[in-house]
Amino acid sequence: MTDTSGLGANQLKKNSLGLLAVTFMVVSAASPLTGVAGAMPLAFLLGNGTGVPAMFIVITALMLAFAVGYVAMARHVKNAGAFYAYAARGLGGHVGGAVAILALLSYNCMQFGLIGLFGGVASGVFGGFGIVLPWWGWSLIALILVGFLGYRQVDLSAKVMIVLVALEYLIVLVVDFAILGQGGANGLAFPMFDSSAFFSGSLTAAVLFCLGCFIGFEATTIYAEEARDPDRTIPRATYLSVLAIGIFFIFTTWLMIVGVGAENLLPTLGGMADPTVFFFDLAGQYAGGTVANITGILFVTGLFAALSAFHNYIARYSYVAGRDGLLPAAFGRTHDQHLSPHIGSVVQSIGALIILAVFAGLGLDPVLNMFTWISQIGTLGVLAMMTITSLSVMAFFRQPGQQEGAMAAVILPLVTGVVMASLYVYIFVNFGDLTGTTGGALSWILPLLTVIAAVLGHFIAAGLKARSPARFEAMGQNQF
Repeated sequence: MTDTSGLGANQLKKNSLGLLAVTFMVVSAASPLTGVAGAMPLAFLLGNGTGVPAMFIVITALMLAFAVGYVAMARHVKNAGAFYAYAARGLGGHVGGAVAILALLSYNCMQFGLIGLFGGVASGVFGGFGIVLPWWGWSLIALILVGFLGYRQVDLSAKVMIVLVALEYLIVLVVDFAILGQGGANGLAFPMFDSSAFFSGSLTAAVLFCLGCFIGFEATTIYAEEARDPDRTIPRATYLSVLAIGIFFIFTTWLMIVGVGAENLLPTLGGMADPTVFFFDLAGQYAGGTVANITGILFVTGLFAALSAFHNYIARYSYVAGRDGLLPAAFGRTHDQHLSPHIGSVVQSIGALIILAVFAGLGLDPVLNMFTWISQIGTLGVLAMMTITSLSVMAFFRQPGQQEGAMAAVILPLVTGVVMASLYVYIFVNFGDLTGTTGGALSWILPLLTVIAAVLGHFIAAGLKARSPARFEAMGQNQF
């Protein structure tokens, strides 16, 4: 029998996720293999080359610094709205409304972009095995499966993600230890902290690619209402997620460089028509063709796990926005049997199908257009929300009765807020260069969507305040 203890009408399924489940559901959004195979060759080539492992140390430290204030506030704010709830409790309902709509835009854009990347990668990988479908056919299959999992109980999605993400980590580590065991191209000695390497090339591009590998870790608090013992599970899952992502990428990028030789890294990548095959070449060279083929398949399944993770984020933000009056009340209801935020799940799936149909119908490229254009809007939005959250932490702990040490309440949130705001401004101004839309209207229309979403959310919250001042004051309140 299903344990329904602690459940109530229109509530998410409580006590359904443990530490491992929350951690893997969050790490799956970062899609470790996608970062290794897709983002890292570009980070080497367009960023600071052999300085990337050291950059990951810096970014890991930055994410841990952000997590300190984030976790401190998580002990006081227990709400599946995450960034939205923090903003509402720290800076007020108008800012909370802005963040709620910005979150829906950002995570939808991350998911829409990944749909294109999934289709492009799957058509290439499975085409090599003689299974031929257009890219949008693979994307459609993924959307149907993701929608099915999102509609049902969250623990079903968790079980699927634990398996898929564990396999991703496993296959990359197989390649890592094969390189380690064979001593790489020229031995294992590598000056990771060589300042000349760290400051070579484009530090900004390196920061953006490395930072992108962490996007999603902040979503641990989204599962606060469904986690077992959230006071312990959510903080531990947050720190564990940051460390799991950071240590993994520091270790793996070091061995990717060792595998080809530091002096050969940039010439090798520069001579490739498609740099994203770099890791697969290393897998074939050091671990054999079978491992390389398995890696390709797991690249696809890893993208599927990331799609599912962002789908779950969107469904829960929609549910909280409906529950608090920012969206129609139907969004704030859970499924009678599965206790899932099923309305948000269905609406998200429909929206994804429409975007897929538009890009496929216009004959646009799934990776260069759909993934690159749309996912960067998501990155921009997440940076904006992390900036606002840092400010929210500082404001929250200035309220009467809220006590926290200066490091967690002021110093680290201030530092991370300034860094995140700077990155947001840089990406906004240089959006065209980063997405290949320079010179066209899309170079300013696409990033402007984040501002439009925030302004829209502000006015929606203002409307709620006019209709129901009591509901406005209760925005982001604790749910248990």
